[in-house]
Amino acid sequence: MRLNGRIAIVTGAGGGLGRQHALFLARQGARVVVNDMNAEAAEAVAAEITAAGGEAFGVGASVTDEAAVQAMVERTLAEWGRIDILINNAGILRDKSFAKMDMADFRLVVDVHLMGAAICSKAVWGVMREQAFGRIVMTTSSSGLFGNFGQANYGAAKMALVGLMQTLAIEGQKYGIRINCLAPTAATGMTEGVLSEASLKQLDPALVSPALLPLVVDDAPSRAIVCAGAGHFARSYVTLTPGQFIGGGPDAGERLLEVWDQVSDDTGAIVPEYGFTQAEREVASAERHGRVLVDS
Repeated sequence: MRLNGRIAIVTGAGGGLGRQHALFLARQGARVVVNDMNAEAAEAVAAEITAAGGEAFGVGASVTDEAAVQAMVERTLAEWGRIDILINNAGILRDKSFAKMDMADFRLVVDVHLMGAAICSKAVWGVMREQAFGRIVMTTSSSGLFGNFGQANYGAAKMALVGLMQTLAIEGQKYGIRINCLAPTAATGMTEGVLSEASLKQLDPALVSPALLPLVVDDAPSRAIVCAGAGHFARSYVTLTPGQFIGGGPDAGERLLEVWDQVSDDTGAIVPEYGFTQAEREVASAERHGRVLVDS
């Protein structure tokens, strides 16, 4: 079992995809903290794991409650001494077109998905730094990566998690902490009414959870975005095209329009190692082409 001896926390694991994540990690040998807002549901999944010969306990807590999350972390440390893996899975939907969306629902979705993941990650960050080992998986979505009608709030939160992953991966690198994203497609309570019945039958949540294994093992990558559903797995990337130097001046906008196709050409695109790569390339390009003219 690849995760034998590892301690994992899975949020939103009282049902659906989170439950399958918890069961999968337990089958791989991990001891699992099953978190859910519904304490009974969390305990039920923990009991499933125990009945199958694994080790688990349930914790009823909202990921937006900092005190409750900290208490969960402290209990885990008291019982098992370390925390190796955090799966930030908890989430909600409040789908509506942007024209009809209430800003309260926008904030709520961002709060649960983005702030919940940040709160949980922060709660284990010090522990993982101290033990020089950590694996955190953020749950992003194709709605964030590529957009989806009626999901402005959800998509914004899910893409924000990619940004959180990118920065935490850089900051955690020297401490042995690796951060990745999983973009799942699964038939859960959150997707009822969104996908056709035929599609839902193919999208068993259990077919997504194997994507976790490469992201949490000892030789896991960092900053990977894995898309998984119906037993199919793919990678998504945030890339930067080579671009074109046009300089400044009063007609810079017009000249940019003229070379727009070349600016957009993704031949030779790269995956930057850090955000400042953009500025480094821009300055280098300006230096190669001479002084940049700026409108006065």
